[in-house]
Amino acid sequence: MDLKRVHSILDNEEKPDVFYQDRPVWIQGVTQHVAKIGFIDNFEEKDVYIEDLYEKDLYN
Repeated sequence: MDLKRVHSILDNEEKPDVFYQDRPVWIQGVTQHVAKIGFIDNFEEKDVYIEDLYEKDLYN
């Protein structure tokens, strides 16, 4: 994923399914190259590189 797409997701009311290492996440915020994410399946939060995030439907 790239920074432009992350901003598009954050600015949009409808949230697409975003994944990190095959786990669904929501994007809490973003800096230049890093996104703060929360995992949907638990309360874990993590800072990850934007390029490590992806949308499942783009690869199916």
